[in-house]
Amino acid sequence: MSADGKIAGPDRTQVSISSDEDKARAKGLRRKYDAILVGVGTVLADDPHLTLKDLDYDTNPIRIVLDPHGRTPDDALVLDERAPTIMVTLEDCDREWDCEETLRTGKDSIDLEAMLEELAEMGVENVLVEGGGRTIASFFEAGLVDRYTVFVGGLVIGGSGSPTPCDGDGWAAPGGVRMSLKDCEVLGNGALLTFEPAR
Repeated sequence: MSADGKIAGPDRTQVSISSDEDKARAKGLRRKYDAILVGVGTVLADDPHLTLKDLDYDTNPIRIVLDPHGRTPDDALVLDERAPTIMVTLEDCDREWDCEETLRTGKDSIDLEAMLEELAEMGVENVLVEGGGRTIASFFEAGLVDRYTVFVGGLVIGGSGSPTPCDGDGWAAPGGVRMSLKDCEVLGNGALLTFEPAR
């Protein structure tokens, strides 16, 4: 995020925030997880591959897309042949894609806990939630965050409507989710902050 806590411009256009050192760190981080997860908003806005270029279908992390109402286009890059993809929708969504698996869970919102249980049965033991802000917020609200890392870059974006790393309508719990700072590392013109839920 930027030094003023934004991840994109007011119109949600991408802004380059990460330093080269942080980009290298992020690539290394992806190698440590069984799966990389994003929400459909990230797919529609950025059309990411969510892969590592030097890995193939069998060695790339699994890609997971939270898409409650089935809005991911058939030609989205996250559905290409570089890695397996799991789509997750609400129970009453009947949209189909050419992907490894489609999970359907939850009536009004995706049941993240049930989804993680199904993924565990498939051998997915850890998940890297990359974004966007509303998706990250949903994991916080469900109490399913073990570690939160954010790179703060030397840039001010501004705009009261600009999205933040943990976006959405706010917290049900008063006072938010308490976190404990575990580490701070300078990476180029910015800092990587690592938090864990306060116990």
